[in-house]
Amino acid sequence: MFLRRVLVPFFLPFLLLTTLLPAYAQEALWNELNAKVFTLYQQGRYSEAAKVAKEAVKVAENTFGPNHPAVATSLNNLASSYRAQRQYAKAEPLYKRAQAIMEKAGGAEHPAVAMSLNNLAEIYRVQGRYAEAEPLYKRALAIEEKALAADDPIVATLLNNLAELYTAQGRYVEAEPLYKRALAIMEKTRGPYHRNVATVLENMAKLYKKTGRNEEAKRLEERAQEIRSRAR
Repeated sequence: MFLRRVLVPFFLPFLLLTTLLPAYAQEALWNELNAKVFTLYQQGRYSEAAKVAKEAVKVAENTFGPNHPAVATSLNNLASSYRAQRQYAKAEPLYKRAQAIMEKAGGAEHPAVAMSLNNLAEIYRVQGRYAEAEPLYKRALAIEEKALAADDPIVATLLNNLAELYTAQGRYVEAEPLYKRALAIMEKTRGPYHRNVATVLENMAKLYKKTGRNEEAKRLEERAQEIRSRAR
């Protein structure tokens, strides 16, 4: 799994599960296609990434069977390419199928399930489907908190995402402690000048502005700007 270039909110688009694959000849082709999807996605060439991801889905299904974790990986990649193009109606069923495959293969608390839940919640959030997004974020967070250390960066990412949802709903009192916890984790694990730290600071600043805490917001924005300048 990797994080795309940090956005607001953080996005967990792809899952890399090559260690679960059997040693068939087609595995090399599947890996090659995934690498190409990764490159195209990072370059912002989402339409091209989707075409390659479709091929990767076919290769995975034909090689490993329709319910193998490799298929879930490719489905997530394809869905994320659609999501980046705001083609949410195409992305949603793919994320759901990926989630179902991983639940069957690895159990309901497998970390890969959490990633699919987060990604599905993200497309609900951007569409304003908040009531559908919230339980998915919460379930994803619970899975990762159990599977990982409490201060893992992935946990921080999910805290940030849930806080973004609460902020969008005007639930500022609930959002603030989540941002603070996410910030503390990112500072501890990534260092004080990592771009992920800047992202959380910027998100908190927006919350403070919405609640009239402009001086606090300004300080956070200035710190985020300093981090961004160092990261160039």
